[in-house]
Amino acid sequence: MPITISDITKAYERIAHKVHRTPVLSCSQINEIVGANLYFKCENFQKVGAFKYRGATNALLSLPKEKLAKGVTTHSSGNHAQALALAARELGVPSYIIMPSNSPKVKIDAVRGYGAEITFCEPNLQARESTLERKVSETGAEFIHPYNREEIIAGQGTAALELLTDYPELDVIIAPVGGGGLLSGTAICSKGTNPDIKVYAAEPKGADDAYRSFCSGALVPSNNPKTICDGLLTSLGDLNYGYIKKYVDDILLVDDTEIIAAMKLIYERMKIIVEPSSATVLAATIKYKELFADKSIGLIISGGNVDMQVFFDSYYAKLS
Repeated sequence: MPITISDITKAYERIAHKVHRTPVLSCSQINEIVGANLYFKCENFQKVGAFKYRGATNALLSLPKEKLAKGVTTHSSGNHAQALALAARELGVPSYIIMPSNSPKVKIDAVRGYGAEITFCEPNLQARESTLERKVSETGAEFIHPYNREEIIAGQGTAALELLTDYPELDVIIAPVGGGGLLSGTAICSKGTNPDIKVYAAEPKGADDAYRSFCSGALVPSNNPKTICDGLLTSLGDLNYGYIKKYVDDILLVDDTEIIAAMKLIYERMKIIVEPSSATVLAATIKYKELFADKSIGLIISGGNVDMQVFFDSYYAKLS
């Protein structure tokens, strides 16, 4: 059965005691730049620093006890790996994470710190999937896909549910799109709450498979994506694509220069840490501000996981 607003409401009831109800911030200076009223749903303050914890928690709490007892597994080098590892630890079940050998050390350390068993593989999809299959065969663990799974989509939609509960009169909601879990959940929730609300996606030009899929009417796989948004490099899932095609009004492309400028603006004016993937939504709002003039706009800030060693290295370099 298709996912509906009812499924997202049930997911929220299931996970509310586990997740943070993240704040919604605004900035008058940025509002003036855009010519609209912006409401930033700050999932950078979520556990593990990203919205992914919502979906992972919902997926685990939806499993029968006999499956949950065997543990969970996934392949991921990013926020989903951390989210699943922490959600599993919170429930006292084992987690087995397949990570590419070139994964950032900061993320490897985080996953290991949450108690997961890490298996490294070559940095390509074939190696990820074959290693995952072996791990499932060895352990009987349940594979929790990062985005192409109903419970994941419903869980991610709870961020929009909170936002629309706090601000029911929003005209527009914008979310980033990579694999499509956050966007599809946001779109289902938004249109289920208010059929007249506009739902847009923000996507980097260098990883525009969702845009090409949306425009062509058929799922187009990602081919050698190149963008600063490491969280948006994944190809759109087929399940996610169906909901995006049905509920999303348009996908707005922004380039890396525009994303960096938006990220800098958030750092300078709002004093919060966001990762490049999160900044796409503000970049799109600025680039297409004629579309959004005088509107009330909800922006899903997807996460804030920046490698702080890289961040501070630039400062230390100035001291030498």
